[in-house]
Amino acid sequence: MSNILLAAIIGIPLAWHLGITAFVYYDSGRVGLEPTRKWVAITFAIPIFGFFIYLFERSELDYDPESDPYKDHNYNIHPSRADDAPLPSRGDDREGPDDLEGPDGSDSERER
Repeated sequence: MSNILLAAIIGIPLAWHLGITAFVYYDSGRVGLEPTRKWVAITFAIPIFGFFIYLFERSELDYDPESDPYKDHNYNIHPSRADDAPLPSRGDDREGPDDLEGPDGSDSERER
């Protein structure tokens, strides 16, 4: 095997790996993911997946509860499927199955 091909096969991925590890070292201290050595070790020991683990953890730092649509644990139901939902979501002011009137006009709660 030629030396140039061998250098390309080993050198280019190694350069990328060391570059990504250096980026994590620089960036983790800047954004406040502590300890920096832990993130460098994870990125170095697990070459590609370690970097993605770092990116996912880094994205958790940007959480803004005011812009989170699921902060109150609500779920959205399409209006065409609203009658199919067995339980109302939290904060939903629709009448549930227990709040509806019976067939003779009396409350279903009073009959129990």
